[in-house]
Amino acid sequence: MKIQGKMFLWLSVFILVMAIIYGLWSKEPAGTTALFLAFGLSVMIGYYLAFTARRVDAGAQDDQEADVADDAGEIGFFSPHSWQPLALGVGGAFAFLAIAIGWWLLYFSAPLILVGLWGWVFEYYRGENRTQ
Repeated sequence: MKIQGKMFLWLSVFILVMAIIYGLWSKEPAGTTALFLAFGLSVMIGYYLAFTARRVDAGAQDDQEADVADDAGEIGFFSPHSWQPLALGVGGAFAFLAIAIGWWLLYFSAPLILVGLWGWVFEYYRGENRTQ
């Protein structure tokens, strides 16, 4: 993770330089704002990866002498299926559609988003997967 953190932090420096040059040269606020937001997102991802790399063991990608087989094995747990992202996606689509159509559409999208978020967070705390 250490190398990925450095890559994102260097990418953020590049995006910041390009945002400043673009903003001064074009004087166009939307693209300049988008580049500064991309800079912020890149800094957040880079900081998270660099911070996490200090707390976990070094992976095979951080070793110059590592082989591909050194990174083999179990990566982690991934949910086999879940309907909750669909509910969040539909609710989010309705919420963004509310900007174009009318704010009344938020009355339909907010419950979908809340139910999808609640279900996704607690999907392994009920039924056969419940811990006791």
